[in-house]
Amino acid sequence: MTRITLLSTPKGRPLGYRVEGHTGYAEAGQDIVCAALSFLSYTCANALESIASLTPETKVHEESGFIQVALQENQTTQASDIILKVFQQGITDLQEAYPQNITVLNVHEWRNYHVEA
Repeated sequence: MTRITLLSTPKGRPLGYRVEGHTGYAEAGQDIVCAALSFLSYTCANALESIASLTPETKVHEESGFIQVALQENQTTQASDIILKVFQQGITDLQEAYPQNITVLNVHEWRNYHVEA
C-alpha cells in the first residue's frame, strides 16, 4: 500500500506531498497504479520548476517508493497552488479507483512534520 501525505499550511495552502511505499497492485513493471502515481508525482514536481519557476525540496528513494516534494511557505505562488491542487485531485481520483492500494492523509503545519527519508 502506498501512503500519500498532502502537506499544507495551517490555513490549507498546499506546500507539497510525500509518497511512501509500493502500491502492490501488480509486479514491478506491470503495476499500472504505481505507474500512474509515479507519473503524476514527477510531472507535478517538474511543473513546480518549469512552470512556477520554483525549486522545491525534493527527495527520492526509488527502491523504497519514496518521493517528497515540498515548498517553504514563503515560496508559494498562485501557480504552485494550481499545480499542487492538480496533484491532490489526481491522487484523490486514484484513491477512489484503487482504495486497497492508496491511502491519502492531509497534514497541516508542515514545518512541524518534517521527517527525513
